[in-house]
Amino acid sequence: MLKVGVLGAGHLGKIHLRLLQQSEKYELVGFYDENADYAEKIAAELGYHRFDTIAKLIHAVDVVDIVTPTLSHYKCAKVAIKSGKHVFIEKPIATTVTEAEEIIALAREYGVQGQVGHVERFNPAFQAVRDKIEHPMFIETHRLAEFNPRGTDVPVVLDLMIHDIDAILSVVKSKVVAVHASGVSVLSQSPDIANARLEFENGCVANITSSRISMKNMRKSRFFQKDAYISVDYLDKVCEVVKMKEAPEH
Repeated sequence: MLKVGVLGAGHLGKIHLRLLQQSEKYELVGFYDENADYAEKIAAELGYHRFDTIAKLIHAVDVVDIVTPTLSHYKCAKVAIKSGKHVFIEKPIATTVTEAEEIIALAREYGVQGQVGHVERFNPAFQAVRDKIEHPMFIETHRLAEFNPRGTDVPVVLDLMIHDIDAILSVVKSKVVAVHASGVSVLSQSPDIANARLEFENGCVANITSSRISMKNMRKSRFFQKDAYISVDYLDKVCEVVKMKEAPEH
């Protein structure tokens, strides 16, 4: 059984701690949070072992679960990987492509496993229809959320849209040849609303809209292909497939 430690005990960190403690596949060793007073409070209230330095946690585990703010993902992953530890990183993997590529290269160099927390890939509604999404030609996605200051350390693309980009790239078996995008900052210092149009080499087009200043929450995707219409509601975990009988080949 692999020993795992959690870096970051904020909103998501506490969820990771709880689930890891319940898991039969991992032994939760403890956590580290840079806010010492807060960490002490979490340890006292929830009973998790608290490490007073990152180095001590890394030394005690096989896997480092990184649930810190996005801006520190790169730094934490780099230290963990160079210590020969496997890493799980909450999405997004990093704030820049350069940082992400270096994390991947380091994992290969040091022979460790890494995974990014793109949880929507494992959403039961998406899992139920994934094999039916064969040759999508048009995809439309809306991911809207009520404003929460917790995610504003990064643009809405890295905060919300990244889920849909990942899901789309996992089912469209073709290279992206063009990206057209626009965004606007409303309540934070980075874009809070964004729309992106991805064009693929095989002709598929994906239109993705994300907003973190909506009055309601929505996480829906629609996939159109020559013989079917497939919808996925990630929030309510509901999917729908409308398929044409005896669809013509052309």
